[in-house]
Amino acid sequence: MTFKDTAEEWQVTATETPFVGNKTSVRTDDVVMPDGTVVRRDYQVHPGSVAVLALDDVGRVLILSQYRHPVRHKLWEIPAGLLDIPGENPLHAAQRELYEEAHVKAEDWRVLTDVYTTPGGCDEAVRIFLARDLSEADGERFEVSEEEADMELARVPLEELVRGVLAGELHNNCLVVGALSLTAVLAGDGVDSLRPADAPWPARPFEA
Repeated sequence: MTFKDTAEEWQVTATETPFVGNKTSVRTDDVVMPDGTVVRRDYQVHPGSVAVLALDDVGRVLILSQYRHPVRHKLWEIPAGLLDIPGENPLHAAQRELYEEAHVKAEDWRVLTDVYTTPGGCDEAVRIFLARDLSEADGERFEVSEEEADMELARVPLEELVRGVLAGELHNNCLVVGALSLTAVLAGDGVDSLRPADAPWPARPFEA
């Protein structure tokens, strides 16, 4: 038996947006349940994100440390960022984030995995790319600000990241999913089995 998530949309009898922020908002929907009752569901509306597991030629992953105020931690993460424009090609967004956060470019791109980060309370969808054949980007470094001004960069062996994840030392969602997914890929059918970088993404449709 094949297990596969399926798109489905239950009836919404009323909706409102009690909060609109700079990047996200909060929506309240009245949703009809299978037994006919109507319940209220509050959730964060999110534009979607991309993340990049950048793997160098000696098996190290490029990670960065960034302060995350909601959880009061500096977290080691893989480069990531928002889809700034509705319908934006996620590959272009991922290439931009890798350049802006690490001043790195990559020649080989694959889709590693697609995830909903917190589907019980947020509609954020993230596409995590695998990037290889890395080199320093051309031109001047992107000028960072706010939390990004304090970032620290490192290159860490994939197996060390997996150890940290399983030891409860690394917590960033995209880093955890990306590191474990790549480990499974390398132990299984290999990188060539991954989807191409322009594979369809129903959660955030885009034009090539």
